[in-house]
Amino acid sequence: MANPTPKYRAPALDKGLDILELLAGAKRPLSIAEISEGVGRSRGEIFRMLQVLEERDYIARGEGDIGYSVTPRLFRLGMEQPPVKSTIEAAMPVMHRLADASGQACHLVVPSGEQIVVVARVDPPGEIALVVRVGHRRPMAKSTSGHVLLAFQEEQVRQRWLDLITRYDPALERKKLIKLLTQLRARGYATEHSNVVDAVTDISAPVMHHGSAVCALTIPYLEQQTTAQTMEDVIEELLRATREISDTLQFGMSSQPD
Repeated sequence: MANPTPKYRAPALDKGLDILELLAGAKRPLSIAEISEGVGRSRGEIFRMLQVLEERDYIARGEGDIGYSVTPRLFRLGMEQPPVKSTIEAAMPVMHRLADASGQACHLVVPSGEQIVVVARVDPPGEIALVVRVGHRRPMAKSTSGHVLLAFQEEQVRQRWLDLITRYDPALERKKLIKLLTQLRARGYATEHSNVVDAVTDISAPVMHHGSAVCALTIPYLEQQTTAQTMEDVIEELLRATREISDTLQFGMSSQPD
């Protein structure tokens, strides 16, 4: 179905949003010529817009003026949204207890278009752990946290997200992924070998609100010789943590850990 014709037009705003969306999806800084080609506008049309976006700290030039890239400003604005902010506020005390109890780092992930983004993290008290920076993004279909977010959605929402993912990744094996999501939902959590770091197993479980996952709490699990904690012990701690955060979001109060 064709997109409906907008009722109102704001050409300057359209240009700014086109530039931001292009740079947000770029893997490296883009030159003015590349931005011009990417948004289908002349250099003259976008030059002043680039200056304004740079002055407002939405984009920045890299060292040596190698091109433009987006700054964390949009991410910081998104973090101030009440749903995200309240989820982080509810999760952080629980995440600290989880890191202490499991001896592992943990991070909180939310959906962002066809991707996932890390919005909070807690490091463990020990010296060894794999930590993921806040703001880190990955394709939803290629991350353990993304699989959890997909699995614990209403069917209509899941299919809409899969349609979006397929537009960005036409080679997606949709049937294979749906089978994995069905298994994951039945089990209640995911354990998958990291496709980024060897010897790491990503363990992830959903934080639920009104029957759907609003975020995923994930541990990049490293087996350590200095602790008696097994992966099964860590999974139990993770599931306890996600239940507690879910209860806080649902009832507005934090239950005490067992």
